[in-house]
Amino acid sequence: MKVIKRGLLACAVAALALQPVLAEEAEATEYTGAPDPKSYGYTVLGVGIATPFTLPWGWDWDVFGIDANLLYSDVNKMYGLEFGGIGNVARLDMYGIQAALAFNYANRNAVGAQVGLVNMCNRTTYGLTFDAVGINREFVGVQADLLGSITDNNLYGLSVAGLTSAVREDMWGWQIALGATFARRVHGFQTAICLNMTQELRGAQLGLVNYAGSCSAGFQVGLVNLILDNQIPFLPIFNCYF
Repeated sequence: MKVIKRGLLACAVAALALQPVLAEEAEATEYTGAPDPKSYGYTVLGVGIATPFTLPWGWDWDVFGIDANLLYSDVNKMYGLEFGGIGNVARLDMYGIQAALAFNYANRNAVGAQVGLVNMCNRTTYGLTFDAVGINREFVGVQADLLGSITDNNLYGLSVAGLTSAVREDMWGWQIALGATFARRVHGFQTAICLNMTQELRGAQLGLVNYAGSCSAGFQVGLVNLILDNQIPFLPIFNCYF
């Protein structure tokens, strides 16, 4: 009996000794990206010429309020209004409004509004963007682009572009462009003067030229309408699944 007790005690001690090592290994296994930048702290107001020449001094601050710089703003987390004459950067999430003459960038999620010449988000944008060029990983809301937009994953909402609106995966909503619209799968509407193009149409296309690899439910209205897997692939004026 004493031998068994000693054996159990030894096992318990060994388990306690190995616990930190196993925890580190588990963290290393689960960890897939770079660590979050360390913040100095938070402030409700940041002002200056350009980061890091600001009050408070330095780069790595979380702002819960207003960050306004004459040239360039760069913070960790942004909750509120970020304004830079040339550009804005939120190294983590942006909740609020980013406004700049040249560019706005959120390295994680952007929730709210971005207004600038170029707007970029490395994860998901929720809200409104107004720009000349928009680049997003995923978009939920309304984007208005004077030239065009590229959404690397899915788009849920409304995309209005001067030249082209492109969605690499699924588009749920409505794409409108003077030039062309592109999406891998359309669940809604594509409207363009020149060309609408998708691999799979579940909705409607309206334009001079409409192209769909397949159409399980929907129709096309235009001068040239192509549904490749249809019994009659090409029909002018109107084409639909049959």
